[in-house]
Amino acid sequence: MPDHQQHYDERETRPMAAREAEIAARLPAAVAAAMRAPAQAARLAGVDPSTVTDRSALARLPLLRKSDLPALQAEAPPFGGLLAAPAGAFPRLFASPGPIHEPQPAGVDPWRMARALHAAGFRAGDVVLNTFGYHMTPGGWIMDSGARALGCAVIPAGPGNTAQQLDAVAHYRPAAYCGTPDFLKILLDAADAAGRPASSIRKAMVSGAAFPASLQAEFAARGVQAFQCYATAELGCVAYETSARGGLVANEGIVVEVVRPGTGDPVPDGEIGEVVVTVLDPEHPVLRLALGDLSAVVPGAAASPCGRTNLRIVGWRGRADQTAKVRGMFVRPEQVAAIARRHPELGRLRLVVTRQGEQDAMTLRAEMPAGGAAPPGLQAALAESLHDATRLRGEVELVPPGALPADGKVIADERPAAG
Repeated sequence: MPDHQQHYDERETRPMAAREAEIAARLPAAVAAAMRAPAQAARLAGVDPSTVTDRSALARLPLLRKSDLPALQAEAPPFGGLLAAPAGAFPRLFASPGPIHEPQPAGVDPWRMARALHAAGFRAGDVVLNTFGYHMTPGGWIMDSGARALGCAVIPAGPGNTAQQLDAVAHYRPAAYCGTPDFLKILLDAADAAGRPASSIRKAMVSGAAFPASLQAEFAARGVQAFQCYATAELGCVAYETSARGGLVANEGIVVEVVRPGTGDPVPDGEIGEVVVTVLDPEHPVLRLALGDLSAVVPGAAASPCGRTNLRIVGWRGRADQTAKVRGMFVRPEQVAAIARRHPELGRLRLVVTRQGEQDAMTLRAEMPAGGAAPPGLQAALAESLHDATRLRGEVELVPPGALPADGKVIADERPAAG
């Protein structure tokens, strides 16, 4: 029997065969429910839901690419014809960068985050400082609902306002933190510099940015055990880290595949490929959503040392396309193209994403106009255009005409791969 201090429920430690049997039983209903939406019915034309009863049958269904959602939703508001229910049937409606419009599913823990928070040590009665955003995007609500499902009290802090956050930390003494790892470092550094108490924070769930081993070790040295999860606005929690630190355990109630980019065909365990997720909830089904993130299934059928038996994926290994997640926000090639349209006098543009001082950083490299003379104010204007397009601040570097390679790359993610 599982240790309920360590495990959320018995589903985490059941034999893999039992989990696969549940997936087989639930897949037909999820496919049938999805096909009630017009765009899904067209996409799955000719599919008999009763025949989709295992992973191999699921793998024969076409992929739905996350990168295609903005165009589909623009053509058929609000959800691109991919959901049968109207917008008014959902409790909350969001708009994430892209833009991608997501509804909140019904239920107490609609994004299945409580399981991940439990693995990170969150328990009933804990006070949680939640610094993910609550405005327009669902990140704050995803963590909030999971923490409250566990019986935690939540400080809905959102991002930024470091001084005010330190006031709340001093007053409420939260035991736990949710947010990007970058902002946790900022918060702890600011507390140290100001002599403010922040030692109550002993556990953290981080996401939305790179979490290298060096930063994990720094937090541990400061008495904070931080765990990462892999979550998206459309799906909620996909996979989560446990005390074993041996990859990210796939969540229950979903099917995770790793496929060869451009084909949708599953790759062997251990091989890098694109992450594809199916959600088995018949009220809010998602079939084979290709996320654009690269990862791999941890090879071998053995359970994790923490006792959980679901498949595990390694950390993030890059993007199948050129999209990058910077400080919790997706930055897309289309946004770089929008900057180029604002400044047609420039040559090529390339957005370079790096890590500086354990934080995400980005620099827009721009070829100066022909002749090599930059008009006054160009650098500042480009910096403002970068912020307008991405909602993020970054540096601007002007380079000579022809200095950037003609390789079609507009976003270069030069951050080290996470463990």
